[in-house]
Amino acid sequence: MIKTNADSLVEMSVVGEITHPRYSTSGAKYDVSYDGKPFIGIGMAGITYNVKVGDPAFGWAWGEHIEPGVSIKNHDESANAGLNLLSCIGNEATVVYAALDSKETKVKGEVGTVTGKHGGVERGMVHFPRKILERLCVEDRIQIRACGVGLKLVDYPEISIMNCSPSLLKAINLSEKGSKVRIQVAKVIPGKIMGSGLGSHCSFKGDYDIQSVSPDAIKEYSIDTIRLGDLVAITDHDSSFGPRWQDGAITIGAIIHGASSVSGHGPGVAVLFTTPKEGLIEPIITRKANIADLLGLN
Repeated sequence: MIKTNADSLVEMSVVGEITHPRYSTSGAKYDVSYDGKPFIGIGMAGITYNVKVGDPAFGWAWGEHIEPGVSIKNHDESANAGLNLLSCIGNEATVVYAALDSKETKVKGEVGTVTGKHGGVERGMVHFPRKILERLCVEDRIQIRACGVGLKLVDYPEISIMNCSPSLLKAINLSEKGSKVRIQVAKVIPGKIMGSGLGSHCSFKGDYDIQSVSPDAIKEYSIDTIRLGDLVAITDHDSSFGPRWQDGAITIGAIIHGASSVSGHGPGVAVLFTTPKEGLIEPIITRKANIADLLGLN
């Protein structure tokens, strides 16, 4: 069994509100795809009722960076930075204020699970069971028991862990083979096709994108089979202090938002494990390597 320092982690509360989708009030309302086609992107912020972790990241009509389930943000900028930095995938999220809460309709106190953090727009994503999702409203408040920052593998100091709760780490069920740590993934992605998010100096929040704007690359690497919540391995990328190219390095992350038609963008990857050391992490491919399966989300 791989030793961790999970028992010494600090657990704190952070809060966000369910956000409203926003569009520009002036100028063009269209996005423009990599091949020059205008469209109105949909799927970010608010409550996305019919897209959840485990669903395809591709194939949604005009879907643009779709955030599955509930999207939350704290409207105080520095508090929102805390929300996005400290919350981790797999953390428990509890409804602490709900507009529709009543004796007949219980919403307050219901529990969901953090599934990702979207960089740039700086929003968190939370999965709730369908019956709870239908009772939630924009501006309802969600409190997260944030735990995971500082998580380490005691005997593997060259591996950094980010955005990963102890519960998710346990569910992934890391194994050892010789001097390697084996981690299950749904797909291996070549680092050369990573895009938006490169240049960030911190991978403890946000994500960076697998470019989904090259038909040839999509076909060659079967990128369009990726599901929201999939664990993926990114070759030749070390994300210890922000993602960068390094031969032999590897990053393991979770798909937290959907595909994009905009140049340089695509399904977003939140970093979970990374190392600059070649051969230290061995990805093991299995289709069950998805947050929905690992955490029993439905």
